Amino acid sequence: MLAPVLMVAPILIVAVGNESRGDDALGPLLLRKLNDELANKDDADQFELLEEFQLQVEHAMDMHGRQLVLFIDAGMNTQDPFAFYRAQPSDSAVLYSHALAPEALLQVYMQLYQEVPPEVFVLCIRGEQFELGEELTPQAVERLALAFEFSKKLLQERVVTGWKNLCASKC
Repeated sequence: MLAPVLMVAPILIVAVGNESRGDDALGPLLLRKLNDELANKDDADQFELLEEFQLQVEHAMDMHGRQLVLFIDAGMNTQDPFAFYRAQPSDSAVLYSHALAPEALLQVYMQLYQEVPPEVFVLCIRGEQFELGEELTPQAVERLALAFEFSKKLLQERVVTGWKNLCASKC
């Protein structure tokens, strides 16, 4: 008897952050808004959403078989209100630690699978305060709303060229 073939959604969206650290909650909060947005869509099965505290080498396996991957995170020195860009594999040595940048994760993917990784993009929302026990700042609330409006365009443009065009218009 043949085992059933498991199909993965072509688009993976991974939000990174910690809700107990002020503006670091931006990634998970945006992911939940996107989940609500997809809830009543016919094409919701085209997306898989993951929420994590940090990226680890194991996330390279989550990327396998995808067409597009989006990492959402908060950043302290990010352009205001957010940056959206295409990630490239890092040429520097990958340190196998407990937390990786998307660029390092792409390098891990290439080492693991010996193939070209899927197209990977990063949406980094500017944050101000990341201390334990802090609430979202008022600026973060505004930026979250702007990032959500932008992200809805990503849900509609489910092809690499569409995301690249959005990157070019934003970056």
